[in-house]
Amino acid sequence: MCGICGEFRLDGRLAKPAVVQRMLTCLERRGPDDAGQYHDNALAFGHRRLAVIDLSEKSHQPMVDDELGLVLVFNGAIYNYPALRETLRGHGYRFFSDGDTEVILKAYHFWGDACVEHLHGMFAFAIWDKRHHSLFLARDRLGIKPLYYSLDGKVFRFASNTQALLAAGGVDTRIDAVALHHLFTLHAVVPAPRTILRGVRKLAPGCTQRLSTKGVEQAKAYWHLEAKRPSITLGDQEWLDAIHAALRAAVKKRLDIADVPVGVLLSGGLDSSLLVALLAEAGVDDLRTFSIGFEDVASESGNEFGYSDLVVDRYRTHHRKLHIPNAEVLPRLPEAVDAMSEPMFAQDAVAFYLLAEQVSREVKVVQSGQGADEVFGGYFWYPRMMREIIGEPVQRFRKHYFDRDHEELMAMLTEPWRGDDYTTALIARKLAEPGADTLMDAILRLDVTTLIVDDPVKRVDNMTMAWGLEARVPFLDHELVELAMQCPPELKLRDNGKYPLKAIARGLVPDAVIDRPKGYFPMPALKYVQGEFLDMMRDALNAAAARQRGLYSREYIDRLLAEPEKHLTRIQGSKLWHCALLEIWLQRVVDPLAAA
Repeated sequence: MCGICGEFRLDGRLAKPAVVQRMLTCLERRGPDDAGQYHDNALAFGHRRLAVIDLSEKSHQPMVDDELGLVLVFNGAIYNYPALRETLRGHGYRFFSDGDTEVILKAYHFWGDACVEHLHGMFAFAIWDKRHHSLFLARDRLGIKPLYYSLDGKVFRFASNTQALLAAGGVDTRIDAVALHHLFTLHAVVPAPRTILRGVRKLAPGCTQRLSTKGVEQAKAYWHLEAKRPSITLGDQEWLDAIHAALRAAVKKRLDIADVPVGVLLSGGLDSSLLVALLAEAGVDDLRTFSIGFEDVASESGNEFGYSDLVVDRYRTHHRKLHIPNAEVLPRLPEAVDAMSEPMFAQDAVAFYLLAEQVSREVKVVQSGQGADEVFGGYFWYPRMMREIIGEPVQRFRKHYFDRDHEELMAMLTEPWRGDDYTTALIARKLAEPGADTLMDAILRLDVTTLIVDDPVKRVDNMTMAWGLEARVPFLDHELVELAMQCPPELKLRDNGKYPLKAIARGLVPDAVIDRPKGYFPMPALKYVQGEFLDMMRDALNAAAARQRGLYSREYIDRLLAEPEKHLTRIQGSKLWHCALLEIWLQRVVDPLAAA
C-alpha cells in the first residue's frame, strides 16, 4: 500500500521533478517506509512506499524493468500474484524481486491492457512504456484504491489524493455545480469521474486510461457487474454454502499475502465479528483486534464495546480498546478533515482516523468489514425500497435515500449554484442499465459499484492511510461480490437484511451479536450537534471565507443553526454537519493550497 503520483507533459516539454516532489510531500503519510522518483523527458513518477509485501529493496518503486522497457508506480495489493508469477514464468519471464509489483509489470508486457483482468486485489497503478512513450493507468474493479488526476491540455498529472494535485499547482479549484448536487443528495458521494473541484477528476472503478503525446484516449471499462440469477437454480442452503466458501477464500487470501502481522478493526457488529471468527478458523492464533468508542449523546450510545467484548472473550484475541471523550475529539477533527481527499459527511470518519492512529503503532495491515451491508443488503432502507411498488425506479429509490430533494437543495444553495436535478437524472440512468433482473438487484449493484466507492470505501482508505495503515476489505473481493450479486435479493434481505452472513455466523459468532439491531460506527456528537461542536460549525459557516464563497443561503443556514438536532436526513445524518464539513474542507484543504 502506497502513495503514487506523476506528471506527463503533452506539449513536448520536460516533466518537472520539483512538481513531483511537491506531490510526494502530500503523500508521505501514505508511505512512510521509502520514497523514489523516476524521470524520462516528458514523464516523471513519484512513489511513497508502505512495505507490506517483499520488504526488501528489490521491490523499491518506481520499479524499472530495463529489459522490458517499462516503469511502474503501484498502490495496492495483488492477492493472486504468486499464481500469476508462476504462469508468467511458464511463458519465459524472469523475476528479480519477490513481490506483487513486478508481477504487474510482466503481466502488462504479456497481456497488454488486458492485464487488469488477471489481477485479483485492490490496485491503482501507472505504467510508462519507454519505447512507445505511452502512459497506462488502471484502477481496481471496486475502486478500493484511489486514482485522481488533473488535465489542462498541456500537462496530465495523477496522484493518490487531491492534496497532491493541488500542491502541484495549476488546478481549477472552482466548485463543480453538478458534483455539488451529487454531494448534498447522496451523502457526500460524487461518482467518478467528477469531484467537487472542476479541475480534479478520478478514474472510475474497473477502468483503464491510456495517454500518449498524440493525445488522451477515452477511459475504458474492463469489468461489468451482472445482478442476474444464474442459469442453474440454487436452493437457499446451496447459496449459503457457496457464499460461505467464497468468503472463507476472500479472508484467507488477504491473510496469506502479507509479510507483516494482520489485525482486525472490530466494531462490535456482525461483519467485523465474522471476520474474526473466519480468521480464527483459518488458524490465526495471535489475532489482534482493535475497537474505538466515544461519549453517549442524546441517549445514543457512543460505543459498541458490549458486543465487541463478547467476540474478544470467545476468541481470546489480543484486544486494544480505545475510548475517547468528546473533549479530545474536537481538537483532532481538523486533522481528519486534512486527510480527506474529498469531503466526507459520515460521522465515523474521525473515528476511523483516531482508531487507525492507535492501530498503526502495532500492525501495518488490518482486515475491515466495509462492503458487507451493500453487498448483502444490511441497511434499513433496502426493505423499504423493496416494498415500494408505485412510481418510477428512481422515485422509489429517492424516497428512502436522498439526503435532500431537489427543491430543498435549490433553497439551500445560492443562485450561482442552482441548476437542474442532476442527481435524479444520474441515478435514473444507473438503475436503467442492463444486467439486473429486478429493481432491487439494480439498487444493490448501484450501491456496490458506485455509491460505496465514494463513501465507506474512500473513507477507510483515507483515514487508515493517513497513518500508513493498510486496510483490506474481504467483503469486496470481486469474486465474492459477483456471486452475491447473483443471489436473490429476497434471500439477502430476509431477517432484516444480511441473512446469508447471519446464517453463516450462527455458531461462530455470539448470538447476541448476530441478533442485535443493525448498528453504525457511532460518533453521536456529529449527529446530535451541541456545545463546542455546534460552536465549531457556526464559526466555519460564518467565517469570512464562507461568506465570500457564498455557497449557502443564509436563511437556510440560520435555520439549521437555530435547531441543529432537528434537521436530519432520511438516513439520519446531520444536515448542519454536511454544510459545515464541506466549508471546513474547502477552508483547510483547498484554499491554502490554491493560494500557494
